[in-house]
Amino acid sequence: MNRTDPEPTSVEPISSLYGRARAAAAFGLALNLVLAVVKLAAGILGHSIALVADAVNSIGDGLTSGMILYALGVAQRPPDSEHPYGHSRAESIAALSVAVVIGLSAVGVAVEAVRSLQSAHLLPPVWTLWIAAGNAVIKEGAYRYKRSVARRTGSQALVTGAWDHRSDALCSVAVFIGLAIVRYGGASVVWVDAIAALVVVGFILLTSVQLYRRSASHLMDEQSDDETIARIRSIAESTPGVVRIEQLRVRRSGIESFVDIHVEVDGAITVDEGHRIGHHVQRRLVQGVTSVAEVLVHIEPASHGDQ
Repeated sequence: MNRTDPEPTSVEPISSLYGRARAAAAFGLALNLVLAVVKLAAGILGHSIALVADAVNSIGDGLTSGMILYALGVAQRPPDSEHPYGHSRAESIAALSVAVVIGLSAVGVAVEAVRSLQSAHLLPPVWTLWIAAGNAVIKEGAYRYKRSVARRTGSQALVTGAWDHRSDALCSVAVFIGLAIVRYGGASVVWVDAIAALVVVGFILLTSVQLYRRSASHLMDEQSDDETIARIRSIAESTPGVVRIEQLRVRRSGIESFVDIHVEVDGAITVDEGHRIGHHVQRRLVQGVTSVAEVLVHIEPASHGDQ
């Protein structure tokens, strides 16, 4: 027999989750654009190909944040005749597209870095080190902020954006080390700046590949995380009238979750009563699990020995 728990407390509405996610994406967009301008100017004036590479990375990050911001707006649109399941996949589509653009930009930076190894360039001034160090600190702070918002909203796009910031922080550390070696090692090691740029390229490519794989996985209806599955199962099993959960599938689509659940009920009850239990399960899941947008309940008769 099922156990009976009290009604689950209503969770934050999905519209509020979208609002939080869009605010974080807008913050990331503004931050990346400012840092891109600062690092590009510093790289050109300070004769550092590594800083220029890092600036290109920030431009790509700005594109990422802009695409995520736009995609979140599209994803929040209600279902229509052409999209009866809604528009929540817009997040993953945007992330997939951005991953390709970031990867291509990294290849361009790599080509430029290799070319710079064959040409002489001036030693970077000491202030370029502080630009790189400051960027690392700022990006790590941005990572922590976005990661926190992503955990509260469940936005996979923001998770990607957060780790992109962490990757940028590591890139800036690599740039800082390269600039420091060049600055204090002299002209004989000026090539280290280009090597640092190639390290940055490696981080960019790694981020691009991870973003692509994660986005593709979401588009292929990957099962939701174990914690969410356990929460959904617990609420459904505790619903009065439910004998057992026969099957449970939960797919994430951006911020939203879509539940397909088969519940077993007493086979001797009326169709009307079974229908009522199914609606009760549906209502409890929408009210009790953050991000659940839609629940499809299938009612199955339980065998006599299971009741």
